[in-house]
Amino acid sequence: MQPPGCVPLQSLEEQRKNIHINDNVLHSAFEVGVRKVVSCLSTCIFPDKTTYPIDETMIHNGPPHSSNFGYSYAKRMIDVQNRAYFQQHGCTFTAVIPTNVFGPHDNFSIEDGHVLPGLIHKVHLAKSDGSALTVWGTGRPRRQFIYSLDLARLFIWALREYDEVEPIILSVGEEDEVSVQEAAEAVVEAMDFHGEVTFDTTKSDGQFKKTASNAKLRAYLPDFRFTPFKQAVKETCAWFTDNYEQARK
Repeated sequence: MQPPGCVPLQSLEEQRKNIHINDNVLHSAFEVGVRKVVSCLSTCIFPDKTTYPIDETMIHNGPPHSSNFGYSYAKRMIDVQNRAYFQQHGCTFTAVIPTNVFGPHDNFSIEDGHVLPGLIHKVHLAKSDGSALTVWGTGRPRRQFIYSLDLARLFIWALREYDEVEPIILSVGEEDEVSVQEAAEAVVEAMDFHGEVTFDTTKSDGQFKKTASNAKLRAYLPDFRFTPFKQAVKETCAWFTDNYEQARK
């Protein structure tokens, strides 16, 4: 049992490693005269207790969710460093904040992968074994999923065109947020799974929602077209099935 006020060991190690990585990358870029750096943050950096939708101005408004304590604070420091390098040296160092990313070549580990690739792997195994699909948690938490191919296009745009030091959220709209249950149903449909689906409510749901505004992105790219969620899930499931032996899992 951890005493009150203790930072979990894993959280501390994640924080230390990420702070070192961030500092090494940004300072090395400064030393060799790199003209622009676009770092990648995460929506887990936002305050746990907040109003929704979250936006780029709210990053430092309160502590993050306890499940990502160390990692979140390390990621927040990238924003702090970007601003400091700009103020002191005029460097164009900025950051993007994607929501939940998924797609081909993802980490499909059930134990430490993200929710959607983990579900894809679970459905594949359940279909192969003729067993039930067990989804961890209640299925009620909601997420905005962004297809990795769409995100790649936005990364290139940010590198070439986005010149603010202020970070920018890269996400589908609030109206495209789906529950974990809906995500599981999309995977079940894409993989043509007809077995039983159950929800293990003894498992933690984690943070219930992290609804993010993409208003700033839309101000820059009003006509950007995201791949429809079910189409992106179908393409990812097909890739995983075709590349099962070499896929990260």
